[in-house]
Amino acid sequence: MPTSIITTDDLREFKLELLEDIKNLLTQQATGRLKKYLKSSEVMEMLKISPGTLQNLRINGTLPYSKVGGIIFYDIDEIQKVMTENRIYHKYE
Repeated sequence: MPTSIITTDDLREFKLELLEDIKNLLTQQATGRLKKYLKSSEVMEMLKISPGTLQNLRINGTLPYSKVGGIIFYDIDEIQKVMTENRIYHKYE
């Protein structure tokens, strides 16, 4: 496995790119250009979960969904709500 050396300039460039990406996402959200509903494949990619895990989240009622014409849709706000409600805080002593 080759070794890579990361310089402070690399980190600075990464930080600027990351901040720009976050700014773009916030701008899209503020202007309503982000999707309101996601398909299963988009949710799996976003949460990095398998089809089975997504199905379990539907079956046990963790993740609400709508089914239209055989296609399952998830409200992005509901996904965010589930993620927020299940946030775990660790207290380091």
